[in-house]
Amino acid sequence: MAAAGCIGGLALRGDWGRLAPLGVRRRGAGANRVAFIFVIAVGVLLLVLWNAAAWPQLGPAAETTPEDVSILIPARDEAANIVPCLEALRGQAGVREILVYDDESRDGTPDQVRRLASGWPRVRLIGPEPLPEGWTGKTHACARLADAATGRWLLFLDADARLARDAVARIRAEAERRQATLLSCWPGLEMHGFWERALMPLLNFVVFTLYPAPLAFRMQLPSLGLAHGACVLCRRDAYLRIGGHARVRGELFEDTALARAWRAAGEVAHCVDGQSAVRTRMYDSFSSIWRGFQKNIYPAFRRELSFWLFWWFHAAVFVAPFAAVVVAPTAAAWGAAACAWAARGRLARRFRQPAWSVALHPLAEALMLALALVSWHRCRTGHGVEWKGRRWRGR
Repeated sequence: MAAAGCIGGLALRGDWGRLAPLGVRRRGAGANRVAFIFVIAVGVLLLVLWNAAAWPQLGPAAETTPEDVSILIPARDEAANIVPCLEALRGQAGVREILVYDDESRDGTPDQVRRLASGWPRVRLIGPEPLPEGWTGKTHACARLADAATGRWLLFLDADARLARDAVARIRAEAERRQATLLSCWPGLEMHGFWERALMPLLNFVVFTLYPAPLAFRMQLPSLGLAHGACVLCRRDAYLRIGGHARVRGELFEDTALARAWRAAGEVAHCVDGQSAVRTRMYDSFSSIWRGFQKNIYPAFRRELSFWLFWWFHAAVFVAPFAAVVVAPTAAAWGAAACAWAARGRLARRFRQPAWSVALHPLAEALMLALALVSWHRCRTGHGVEWKGRRWRGR
């Protein structure tokens, strides 16, 4: 028995001798992965710092502004928004007309527009038409509005957008200065309540940790086209030349698709920081944020591979370092987490978001990734995603 125990002990020690290098190799491989994530996080931070420092802001208005801007507002179930949106347009220089398309609203949206229009001749309601096959509701609404407009410039606004007093003149002047036939203003986010302030900053974080905004002003590559649907100014002749919203009829993200089509056609399209001129409150509760993010995340990607690359990128660079700091803290893990927090903090400063929300960034990222999986599952299983009574089942 003693001999057997001795032999067993020798065998066990022999096994440890063989396994120890394997454990060391695994730890080394893990450390290399964390170090690689740290390098990526540093690169992301540098991109964010560049975006925050060099992305152009909307400039001043010109001395005179011709009244040649048609303001076009697609509206579906916007009874809570349409009156404040329209009231913000009173006294705007350069406005020729204000057209609102009733996209088959099920609330009091058209009645509210009619009441305002009765005492405001520049406001006109465009009645609904059945949604054609292959179009999204918004692209069809925008196309109908453009057909009815008479201005040289077409300013598409979401109903939840609120313009500052001189916004129209400033936006038009900026397009002229940059010789752009499409100019989008990235709006400031109005956020009220805990969940809005904790989660909504991710919309800007997702974009400006990947998109080189200053580079887009130096290179007119179609892939660098960017627009925010809350505020897009187009010159009418160029809009008609490229085919307008019919060119992007089936796109849920018609804004950026339109900017890319614009550039592909040889037109100049830019997106500037327009927080000083345009603000929007996209969602007003946790449940509306959940539905909105679920609607947008998976459909934002044209290819499944792109979705999964995005998902793993965010999981690895913006969530894993915080988990590593808790489970197996290393200098690289702390460095990667610090870079993620620094990037989030710099963007919070640029977009005037609450500083305390930066501390909750790991939680916000984890919730976003969970929502992304829900969005993916619903689209891939045929359930689709729904918004305001319409369902999108995916490509």
